[in-house]
This record gives sequence, structure tokens and C-alpha cells, in this order.
Amino acid sequence: MIVRKIYCFAALMLSLACARAAHTQVQLLLSADTAKPGDTIWAGVDLKMESGWHTYWKNPGEAGQAPDIKWQLPAGVTAGDIQWPLPKKLPPADVTTYGYQDEVVLLVPLTLASNLPAGPLNFAAKVSWLECNESCIPASGGVQAVLNVGADNKTSADAATLAEWQSKTPLLDNPYALSAWWETPATNETRSLIIANQQPVDAAKNIKFDSVDFFPDASDAFEVQSATEIISANAADLRIRKVVKKYSGDWPQEISGVLVLNDGGNGERAIQIKLPVGNAAPSSKTIPNPDNSPASPAQSLWHMLLFAFIGGLILNIMPCVLPVIALKILGFVSEAKSEPRRVRNLGLIYAVGVLLSFLVLATLVIGVKAAGNHAGWGMQFGSPVFIVCLTTLVTLVALNLFGVFEVILGGGALNAAGELASKHGAAGAFFNGVLATVLATPCTAPFLGAALGFAFAQSAAVIVLIFLTVGLGLASPYILLSWNPAWLKFLPKPGAWMEKFKIAMGFPMLATVIWLFNIAASSYGKNVLWLGIFLVVVAFAAWIFGEFVQRGRSSKGVALAFVVILLLGGYEFALEKELDWRNALPPKVTTGSLKESAEGIDWQRWSPGALAVARASGQPVLVDFTADWCLTCQVNKKTSIEVATVREKLKSLNVIALLGDYTHFPDAITAELNRYHRAGVPLVLVYPKNIDAAAIVLPEVLTPSLVLAALDRAAK
Repeated sequence: MIVRKIYCFAALMLSLACARAAHTQVQLLLSADTAKPGDTIWAGVDLKMESGWHTYWKNPGEAGQAPDIKWQLPAGVTAGDIQWPLPKKLPPADVTTYGYQDEVVLLVPLTLASNLPAGPLNFAAKVSWLECNESCIPASGGVQAVLNVGADNKTSADAATLAEWQSKTPLLDNPYALSAWWETPATNETRSLIIANQQPVDAAKNIKFDSVDFFPDASDAFEVQSATEIISANAADLRIRKVVKKYSGDWPQEISGVLVLNDGGNGERAIQIKLPVGNAAPSSKTIPNPDNSPASPAQSLWHMLLFAFIGGLILNIMPCVLPVIALKILGFVSEAKSEPRRVRNLGLIYAVGVLLSFLVLATLVIGVKAAGNHAGWGMQFGSPVFIVCLTTLVTLVALNLFGVFEVILGGGALNAAGELASKHGAAGAFFNGVLATVLATPCTAPFLGAALGFAFAQSAAVIVLIFLTVGLGLASPYILLSWNPAWLKFLPKPGAWMEKFKIAMGFPMLATVIWLFNIAASSYGKNVLWLGIFLVVVAFAAWIFGEFVQRGRSSKGVALAFVVILLLGGYEFALEKELDWRNALPPKVTTGSLKESAEGIDWQRWSPGALAVARASGQPVLVDFTADWCLTCQVNKKTSIEVATVREKLKSLNVIALLGDYTHFPDAITAELNRYHRAGVPLVLVYPKNIDAAAIVLPEVLTPSLVLAALDRAAK
């Protein structure tokens, strides 16, 4: 190996006169056209090779030479280390090398001093590389680009290209508790090394990798040979064997490089690892979680069941569920003078509605997992069709509360309704339980996130058990109230005020409609107007039904026929023809800043590659995983993240802010949530500037002081 490298280096020196790149074009790309003083931008050295030619990775392997960049930067600008995209093993098989074919973009963070004056900055670099086909030719070229320093940020046309290459760099956060140890004593100058997963977070997913490989970092003292023997490809007990050849000194006490995993369905992913090498296999009971792996919550089923019950209980006061809770209280008031047995029955029927709904959700999760897909809490809100149906349903609930048409009679009419009212009462109680569950799913309450994150990684039986426990927590206040009729005396007495209260509750339901309509807009764009038109048609049909069918005295059949025609016509024209509601627009993928206002946080889109690049810059990183349909997320943003004190702290600490949009359930974010034992959003993480330190995981419900304290810790 050393002889080959000396030969390549000598060839490079002898050919420096050949500075022209015969088979490779090189250029310098910048992520921004304009940047502010103190910002970090990304530079990309783009090497485009002719077909059949290749160049090398930072560890070229048994032959080759890594590309080199010599910067000529203006005063006040510093360059970080090169971020290398994942390479491939290159032929021939008997001489293994690691490199790139066709094209590669080498990424480098460039940090601007905070006192740089406004104006243009000229960046230049001398790039040297080895380009190979049947023979290798040393080549070099100069590159340059201009960045404008100003008061605002402006992304460049190349930002999307750089973001794409960032996603190809290895992840710096390792989701596995890996260990390395010598399998056997040394034989001459070679020794067998084992790399294994001792504490698998993915064990319950039954992942079996199609291929596993390890690309080592370069060393002059030893060589990790290219052949990889896979002992076990299961995530639960992942284990590979490598052979190490020593050239000088002692046997290495640390091994580093890139672990390359391919599970077929999710494609290839690479993880940067650095492991101490032990002399024997460690006991799995004594292996601690690595510093850069998320801390695991208590895995006791009883703890998780307790968390699930408390989380379900707290859901009762979350903004998603409050409109339905108000209706349930109204129902208790109306039943206050009824027979205790009737009150108990209605409380149980409400609980049955909640529990059956949670059972359906659990079945849905089990089915999605069995199909090999990612499952998440509130995943039905990622379906535009579900949003349209729910928006229409909640609109009808609001119209009913306003008295446009009647489903449940209240006040003094209740006694006169007799047996009919009794039937409506049971149906209403069951429906309220279902609706409370549906509206609760976008919310993640304290304790609930940990319980659901645990459940989603377990067997079908445990998933069902935890979901039903959450439902029991949601329904328990009403079960207790209905089985203790004496407590009803603390509620106001029934009277005419109840009709006014019922109408007043229609307004929170309308607010829910607006929230759902806004979620639909993210899927249908400007065409969402046709959903609004359909809702107007539905409202008009409901008014005709209430006024001329329910309360009318003649021509009820004509009125009913007109209602049917209105609904069918509105559906066919507005939803099917104009909205095309079953074929939503693909989610928008934007590049550059995602900030919502001039003074807002300068969010960048989260991706595994963007996170890796951000952490490599040596700056603290704030990540907010959120969704349009998550009310808790929106409340956190308005009260604790997008606030002046946090914005000032982010700026003073030079924090990189990444936004992960979970509205349409992208698999990459689902996988990241699972790594942190969460089944849904919100999830807010603060990564310290120390690249080896673990992320600080913030609770589901935030305050500005919690965010500020985490940022201060991350900056130390």
C-alpha cells in the first residue's frame, strides 16, 4: 500500500507542470449570493469527470491520492474542514480504492467575521486531484467566486445543488450503540476486528440490512483492509468482521470511518463513527449509551402505561380537544337531573366511543408497520382526503350548534323529546367520544410523546394496550363524573342559558374549521378555494334541511330532493372537477431561508445532510420538528421559539436553525423521531457546538426560559 502511494505521489510531483485538467472540469459553488457578517456559508468544489474517469475520497484506499484544496481567502474569512460525500468502492477488485465517478462536490464551511464591511469578497482556491481511468493523471485547476457582504441573506442558484450533496455526506449522529474489539490475538502483522451493535434502537422494527460495509479513515500506521465479512445483518445484533494490518507502532486503540448500511426499502445511509477498540467483547449490560446517541427513556412497560394514562388525561386540556370537551360538559349539565343510571350509561358510551376510536388508530398503526412503512402519531392528518372529510364534518357540527339544523334537542325541549331524546343522547355521547379522539391526534401532551414513542417500536399487543390506556386517560374524567352523580351538583342548573352556550360553542368549532382549512391549503395550494365553495354549498344544504325538512310543514320531499341535488352537484363540481381532491399537489421542496418575516428566525430546511453539515461547522444547532396540523407545535412557535428573546439569543450565539416539516409525514423525519423515542411532533432539539455531544431534547410544551437555557448549555 505504502509503495503504491509513494508511486502516486511521485507521479503527482513530476507532473505538476500539467496544471490543466484534461478529463475533469472544476468550479467553485457558493450557497449564497449575499451573506451577513458573522454568517457561515457553504462552498462546494465541483469536480465533473468525463465518462469512465474517477477521482478519490479522503482515504483513497490501496492506491490513489485524495483531492486537495488550498484556499486564498480574504481577511476575516476562515475555511472549515472538507465534508466528504459517501464514496463508492472502485474497481479493480484486487486493488480496492474509495472514490467518485462522474461528479462529486466537496463541501467546505466558510465563516465570515462579524466585523466584515459591506461589499464584495473574492474567494479563490487551488484544487489538485488525481483523475484515473486505465491510468492516473495528476491535475489541478484554479477556482474562484464572489460573495457580497450585506445586510440581508440571499441564497444562490447553486444552493439546491449544495443541499443535495450535503444529504450525501455521512450522518454524524449514530443511532446505534456500537462497540469494537479485537477478536483474536495478533498473527504476524494482521489482526481480526469486530464492530457490533450492542444496544439496538431498531431491534423491534425487525430490520435486516441487505448490505453492511465499513469505509475506514486513512492512517499511515495501519490499514483496515477493504473486505467486510458480515456476521449478522440484523439491526438487533449487527456484527461485522474486518482485518487490520499494522505497519508501525502499537495496535490502534481507536478506529474511525463510515459505517454504510443498506436496508433496501429506505436505501443507503452512512454514519460517521469513532470507536475505542477493546481487547475483548464487552458485556452488553455494561455498555453505556454513546455521547452522540439519544438517551433512551425508561423502557418499563408499567412506566409507559402510566405515562400513557397521564398523557391521555392531559389531552383533555389541549387546544385541539377543548371544543368537544365544552360540548361534553354541556351534555352533563343537561343530564344533571336525569336518573343516575342514565348518566352513568352516557358516560360509559362516551368512553366506548373514545376507546373504539383508539383501537382503530392502533389497528391502523399495526397495519402500516406490517406493510413495512413508517407509522406516526396523527399520521392521518398527512392525508389530504382525511382533512377534507374532517373539515366537512366539523363544519356540520358547528352548523348544528348554531341551530341551522338539529341533531340534539336541549333545554326544556329535552323532557318533551322522550324516548327520541334518549336515543339522541346515546348517539351524541358516542360521537363526542369519536370526535374528541380524532381532534386529539394532532396534539402531543407531556408524557404522551414518550409513551407513544415506546409503543410504536413494540409488538402489536403492546401497541393496542398503550393506545387503549391513552384512551382511558382521555375518557376517565367523564367516567368518574358520570359514576358520581353527587359531583354534578357543582355544575350550573339546566336552563335557557344552555341554548346560548351551545350556540357560543359553535364559534370554537368554526375556528377548528379554519385551522383544518389552513392545513388543506398546504396540500391543494390556491385550489383550496374550491373546498371553501363546497363548504358553503354544504352550509346552504344544511340550512334548507333544517328550515324546510325538519321545521317545515309542507313540501318536505321537494326540499329534501333539493338538498340531495345541492350536495351531489357541489361534490361533483367543486371537489371532483375543480379541486381534484383525491390528487393533492406534491409537497413543496424549497431551498434557502424559510423565515416567515423580515425579523423572524432564519430557518433552513432540515435534512440528515443539512444537520451533518451544520454540526460540522462547530456552531450550536436548533432543530424544530413541526407540522401545520400540530397545534402544540404552533403554540410553541408563537410563545417560546419565534419570540424576541430567543431570536436575539440565536443571533448572539451564532446558532444554526433547522426546520423539519412533518406535515406530510416524510420518512426521514419519522425515522429521526423514532431515534428519539417519539411517535410524533413536536420535537425540539438543541445540538451543542461540541460535535461529539448529544442533543438536548426539550419537552413537548415549551417556555422561552427552557429554550434559552438549552441554547446557553449548547454554546459552552
